[in-house]
Amino acid sequence: MIDSHCHLADETFAKDLDQVVARAKDAGLQRVMVILEGGNAKEAEQAARLEQLWPDTRFAIGVHPHQAHQFSDDPQSAVSVVREQFAATPSARAIGEIGLDYHYDFSPRDVQQAVFRGQVRLARELQRPIVIHTREADEDTLAILREEGAGEDGQVRGVLHCFTGSDALAGAGLDLGFYISLAGIITFPRAGDLRATVRRVPVDRLLTETDSPFLAPVPHRGKRNEPAYVARVVDTLADLHGLAPADMAARTSANFHTLFRP
Repeated sequence: MIDSHCHLADETFAKDLDQVVARAKDAGLQRVMVILEGGNAKEAEQAARLEQLWPDTRFAIGVHPHQAHQFSDDPQSAVSVVREQFAATPSARAIGEIGLDYHYDFSPRDVQQAVFRGQVRLARELQRPIVIHTREADEDTLAILREEGAGEDGQVRGVLHCFTGSDALAGAGLDLGFYISLAGIITFPRAGDLRATVRRVPVDRLLTETDSPFLAPVPHRGKRNEPAYVARVVDTLADLHGLAPADMAARTSANFHTLFRP
């Protein structure tokens, strides 16, 4: 079992990271993919601590659309920051999370697009997958991915993280060769439409994640999320696809290794 997307370098885990890691291992997790915000020194320090606690940890590094405004004067400087940090992090395996967020619009849309595009190009150069965040921006997200080579002989590979989108978005992502990653939202009572969509996603294109500390699954909803809870996501996906949880865990873990080559 693998948590393919979590934020264990977040300050909310600073005081009890040891226990969080121990609970993850006790729950049967093989490894986690931790998301690091490019240029965030505090997260980099926490990442170093995490590597000591759990050497199998892998990292994705990128500038999130919420932070893209920090590079408004020179969007390409975001690429330089991520490139430098990626080179300095031997356990880094992906560029992310990156993308567009038109729901909150914390960064100007033109800046979001420029920072996103630059990081997609970096991933293509480094031959690394990308971790995509898209919210109320699906059309522009897909357009940039296509323009930058997604779907063309695997030049740009990646995953649509914390998927909550439509059948159309899932289909477009699959057509580009991307994976679909599900988080705790899949367990929420009102997520019936999402569960219906996920039933139509091939098992060999599914990943599991927590996005912790956010979006804890039922029955932990409302509490701080953590990697151990990815088991609830696995259970739900197994039920949707008529598999035993152990089989779903094995298959989604294999998908993780295929994409990220950890």
